[in-house]
Amino acid sequence: CWVYTVAPEMPAMFDGMKLAAVATVLYVIVRCLNLKSPTAPPDLTYQDTALNLFLLKSCPILTKEYIPPLLWGKSGHLQTALYGKLGRVSSPHPFGLRKYLPMQDGATATFDLFEPLAGHQSGEDVTTVICPGIGNHSEKHYIRTFVDYSQKQGYRCAVLNHLGALPNIELTSPRMFTYGCTWEFAAMVGFIKKTYPQTKLIVVGFSLGGNIVCKFLGENRTNQERVLCCVSVCQGYSALRAQETFLQWDQCRRFYNFLMADNMKKIILSHRSVLFGVGSTKMVDTDLSRLYTATSLMQIDDNIMRKFHGHNSLKEYYEKESCVHYIHNINVPLLLVNSGDDPLVHNSLLTIPRTLAEKKENVIFALTLHGGHLGFFEGAVLFPQPLTWMDKVIVGYANAICQWEKQKPPCQSQGAHSSETKCQDSKS
Repeated sequence: CWVYTVAPEMPAMFDGMKLAAVATVLYVIVRCLNLKSPTAPPDLTYQDTALNLFLLKSCPILTKEYIPPLLWGKSGHLQTALYGKLGRVSSPHPFGLRKYLPMQDGATATFDLFEPLAGHQSGEDVTTVICPGIGNHSEKHYIRTFVDYSQKQGYRCAVLNHLGALPNIELTSPRMFTYGCTWEFAAMVGFIKKTYPQTKLIVVGFSLGGNIVCKFLGENRTNQERVLCCVSVCQGYSALRAQETFLQWDQCRRFYNFLMADNMKKIILSHRSVLFGVGSTKMVDTDLSRLYTATSLMQIDDNIMRKFHGHNSLKEYYEKESCVHYIHNINVPLLLVNSGDDPLVHNSLLTIPRTLAEKKENVIFALTLHGGHLGFFEGAVLFPQPLTWMDKVIVGYANAICQWEKQKPPCQSQGAHSSETKCQDSKS
């Protein structure tokens, strides 16, 4: 219909097969752009507690319609592709200091520290500790954009550089970052707590980083001390359950798997002399040869990654490193954000955060219709804005938590996660 309406002379120029091909291409483009898909506020799952109601009132962006760019923003693939290619547009360049932390096994963790550019609205000292996505670091555009925005809102930011991810930092031991290892993140948090004894923490994790921060908080309750809240964006919660979906072709997930595996290969091979050299006792030449032929993350995890921590099988590695077994131990306020059109996270995995939010009163699960994987771009028609919906949500939620801490009922004990039951007990 579009061909006949816009260019009625085209049927005379093309034969039937060419016209059918043009119509097919246009149909695919329209389906990919998903122009007719509606926009709506995030689908929220939470319990009607005083804290949750206060948070939703004080962070209204969570209850308002998320409107992506008109021409392409309703496609999860295009949002994901733009994030993967550009990260963000007009990305700022925040100035930070790089810190080096020696680990017990000889590895050297690094993170970048960014001081606030303004006073926080609560008048308190607040630090956001950030764990990026797979193979990412503080120099990625989406991290820089979020850090710059947070600094201007009065937050100090500490960003973990995943072990081996920075191209100009050499490994000092035959080990690099893995799916669920919390050692480097714990070292960074410990440094912040020791250096700034008065600061309160906002914990933020993106994608794989979301798994790490939730696992870190749930591993030991002492890890939740001085933590005001945690925000996880676009994580998959269970690597074991995601394993099968990542090999399926629906939503081109198998293709994304291949691209991510190829990127992991490049990171591992850039450190081959340390990982596969004389000092390495866990890697052999056959592991290197299998790495070259790997076409999926699961093959790389099975041949390389699980061996860094001595796991006997891929199943054991995924079981022990997934936050699904620890997340229920988190008692501080927890915001879990996912996108319904995320091509990397299968919808079946979203039953985990939804069930958690139904059972635990400190959890809010927000599921948007659009956004892709770490996209969440905003903009009128074509060009996206530098700041995304995701950036605004995280900072808005953190601001609401700080406001709650400042004016919460005196009957509640320390920590924003205190239950209403304690208030009732105090009154009685």
